[in-house]
Amino acid sequence: MSHRRTFAAFDFDGTLTRRDTLVPFLATVVGRTAVMRALAAESGGLARAAAGRGDRDVAKERVLTRVLAGLPHSEVATAGRAFGTELARRAITPEARDRIAWHRREGHDVVIVSASLDVYLGEVAHALGVAHLLCTSLDIDERGHCTGRLLGANCRGPEKATRLQTLFGTEKVELWAYGNSRGDDEMLALADHAVRARRGRIRRPT
Repeated sequence: MSHRRTFAAFDFDGTLTRRDTLVPFLATVVGRTAVMRALAAESGGLARAAAGRGDRDVAKERVLTRVLAGLPHSEVATAGRAFGTELARRAITPEARDRIAWHRREGHDVVIVSASLDVYLGEVAHALGVAHLLCTSLDIDERGHCTGRLLGANCRGPEKATRLQTLFGTEKVELWAYGNSRGDDEMLALADHAVRARRGRIRRPT
């Protein structure tokens, strides 16, 4: 009898951590004042998106464009590595560390699936010994500068399920999935074992 591979897919913000990480990261790149100004300028679109009446991905791109457009990607990536190192050291909750460690001991493939950015999640995944990272990437122009747009889709909602299915290919797998928000619903619906987290507190699976 063939043995199915087991994957454990974790959302990042609010599941492995207690709070969101994108705005704090952007503040390390351009300063808190510039980020607050960008969020204020896009507050209408962000509010509509939060209420389910607007396009969350468009609102996110508009904020990123205000904050990052024209910056050398290498500069953003350097800030990301430092920020990711700090997140891995301080922001991952004890419950989340325990669950990742348990899955790794069981021989499961651990995946982070997040709408947050690869420039800092790469460092987090490496520090935690996570095998696969599925997340959002920044578009870069021909001069190596950020455009503020996303490269491909924002890794949220249906896109999380799509990315996981692409990772699995035609292989039949057993899936554990951990999430905390509506943006994780499609990923959780795919799972054999769906676990809801709340501000980094992961319930013990039954």
